[in-house]
Amino acid sequence: MSDLKVTIPGVARSDEGGAGVLAARTRGSVHVIGSGLLGASVGLGLRARGVEVTLEDLSPTTVALAADYGAGRLRGADDPEPALVVVATPPDVTADVIERALAAYPSAVVTDVASVKLAPYLELRRRGVDLTHYVGSHPMAGRERGGAFMARADLFTARPWIICRDEATPAEALALVEAVALDLGGVLLEMTPEEHDRSVGLVSHLPQVVSSLLAARLVPAAEQAIELAGGGLRDTTRIAASDPELWVQILGANREPVVELLDAFAADLGAFAEALRDPARPGAKRRIADLLAAGNRGVSRIPGKHGSSERFATITVFVDDRPGELARLLTELGELGINMEDLRLEHSPGAQIGFAEIAVLPEVAERAVADLVERGWRTL
Repeated sequence: MSDLKVTIPGVARSDEGGAGVLAARTRGSVHVIGSGLLGASVGLGLRARGVEVTLEDLSPTTVALAADYGAGRLRGADDPEPALVVVATPPDVTADVIERALAAYPSAVVTDVASVKLAPYLELRRRGVDLTHYVGSHPMAGRERGGAFMARADLFTARPWIICRDEATPAEALALVEAVALDLGGVLLEMTPEEHDRSVGLVSHLPQVVSSLLAARLVPAAEQAIELAGGGLRDTTRIAASDPELWVQILGANREPVVELLDAFAADLGAFAEALRDPARPGAKRRIADLLAAGNRGVSRIPGKHGSSERFATITVFVDDRPGELARLLTELGELGINMEDLRLEHSPGAQIGFAEIAVLPEVAERAVADLVERGWRTL
């Protein structure tokens, strides 16, 4: 697989039951092993499309909680074999669970949603497991906190869902995994396991390490310094709230790409610190500027809304900290016919006021500000 393939989810509709009724692409029942955030979200999303979902987990409490939230029902001894098994377990046991699922359900297709793809694939190959019915996959979705109580039916909507197959993967098996991903709103991409792990190392695993190490600098900081924290610090440390135990597993399974990235990042930090140590030295200011400018070029490559690189204008509106104010702002934006491309909220420390940073198309920004001011809103 040398070329990246992308499939955008469309909306399948059923002719039975009237226009506008969503119809599942998935054919047959789905059994989910692992009832945490991802597993329960898979169940919730598929059940919303009318797919029968059964659940399994080593923890009776975890699987019962997921069932209580509506992610599916516990699998019974008399249940027929599912069409698809989704393995949503921690990375360090993914290969074991995939192997057991392939043996327990020989006619079913088995996929997994682990965030590392090469390690479990190589381990299964090393064991001599027949992978004819296995298709590796990974939805790029999650939340800072795990567990079924954090699950959402729309967790995967418009998120990349990577499929890692080999040349021996039957078309029918691939089609079933793709159908589930599309039913859950994912945007399909095809990569090899190696391409996947290097890619997520850059866009997911390295940011996690950097965010966590930056947030760790706050532990010994003076309280008065912490009180000055604003949107920049919150943005760069948001994912530092993630589960350390899970990330030990993820980083350990993808250690080679991550270590390579960390070494390069450390070299950049070293060069920056060296230049800043004596900024009066010839060439030091240029070195600092070059590194900062490289960051500008990098951030401009991050996809924007709907996967586009299109740039938006940002208008900042003051929002009083009282019930109903934000809802009023959003309602009035709709009344003015202003399409909000993105929204970020920030609260002013020590003041009963917040800021709503609203991304709009550049051609409507000036009119949007004028119309909001006319309605009594204060803008920055």
